[in-house]
Amino acid sequence: MKIDSWIINTFFDNLYDGILIIDTDEIVKYINPAYTRITKVTYDAIVGKKLRDLRPGSRLQNVLITKKPNAGVLREEYGIEYSVNMSPIFEGTELVGAISVVSNIDDIYKLYQDIDKYKSRVKSLENRMNAIQRAKYTLDDIVSVDIKSVEVKKIIKKISKKDTTVLIFGESGTGKELYANAIHNESNRADGPFIAVNCASFQGSLLDSELFGYEEGSFTGAKREGKMGLFEAANGGTIFLDEISEMDLEVQAKLLRTLQEGSIRRIGSIKETEIDVRVVAATNRNLEEMVHEGHFRNDLFYRIAVFPMTIPPLRERRDDILPLAYNYIESFKNSLKKDIILGKEAELMLYSYSWPGNIRELRNSIEFGINMMEDNEIKYYHLPVRVQGSVKRETVIGKLSDKIREIEKEEIAKALEVFGDDMAGKKKASEALGISLASLYNKLK
Repeated sequence: MKIDSWIINTFFDNLYDGILIIDTDEIVKYINPAYTRITKVTYDAIVGKKLRDLRPGSRLQNVLITKKPNAGVLREEYGIEYSVNMSPIFEGTELVGAISVVSNIDDIYKLYQDIDKYKSRVKSLENRMNAIQRAKYTLDDIVSVDIKSVEVKKIIKKISKKDTTVLIFGESGTGKELYANAIHNESNRADGPFIAVNCASFQGSLLDSELFGYEEGSFTGAKREGKMGLFEAANGGTIFLDEISEMDLEVQAKLLRTLQEGSIRRIGSIKETEIDVRVVAATNRNLEEMVHEGHFRNDLFYRIAVFPMTIPPLRERRDDILPLAYNYIESFKNSLKKDIILGKEAELMLYSYSWPGNIRELRNSIEFGINMMEDNEIKYYHLPVRVQGSVKRETVIGKLSDKIREIEKEEIAKALEVFGDDMAGKKKASEALGISLASLYNKLK
């Protein structure tokens, strides 16, 4: 049998798995230290002897007959379980022997457990990534009653399918990200990722590395394995660049190139990676004015403003105020598991206020009122002081029937507190109020 001893000493002796080699006469020519460790058979006890005589259950000699490999054979000798992969050895076309590769069953089980564990981790990360990358809101989530906001929804429905770059203008708090979500979910990319980036949260090169990624060792503090950028993560979907006006001029230049070429280059790399990403940008500033001042690139402005659209502030779409307020009340009602009423005077104040903080301020005001109310009704004095100041108290005129009803409730509550809530107390209360006991019960209902 012609087997180079250098190969045996260099490779086989250092393998973790056990190795046994026989020649065409079934004589064992070699075992490595790992074979002894796994099977507990010593070198002197087996080498130079016929395998069939020493290990009657061995199937390696069958490989000499079939001249074909045999994998995954489970064996047990002297209470020891292991797995064997067997293969013939050829020199050219001549069969010169056969080889067994032996693995400990415990090692294989551990490997499977490790694989399952890593599969589980990968699956968990994939689920988290999918959750992070999914657009949460659709057009149905945008409350639109006012004619101006209804028109915006019509525009979104029209432009979403056209896969063009959109630039959303709107004051802070108007819900620009909500509209960006809706554009993505109305588009043909709805099944792809949606990545939202607030450009104001990153400065200079930090935003560069977040958007475009970097290679290993690109800069001090870089991760050893490098990092995928958000444009790559958004491939096949949409990236939402909020507060794009705060982007550094150098990053603006790189973004312009990405939009023109349809590819990105990680920091520290010379390789171009093609991407298919729709860009939706948003700002609360006047970008044209920033272009004139030299704070925003002229060429980038015209590249992202392919389709500009403006979200009107809440004070310009007043018919949305109360529907939005009741929408927020409904969400709090579900979490508090109690009914919540908005008083008429509170409604008037909400409608009359100018809402400089837009829908974000409205939501906060409703939450403030819910925390301040005593029972289940938000009255005008439960709202923030700045909102109360929108209407003079003496100018608030309600329906006479509502006023009478309110006074009756207060007087009945006061009488029951004095005389008690039992049968005798209710009888005394009705007498004090000058109404019959039956009337009192009807009013309590």
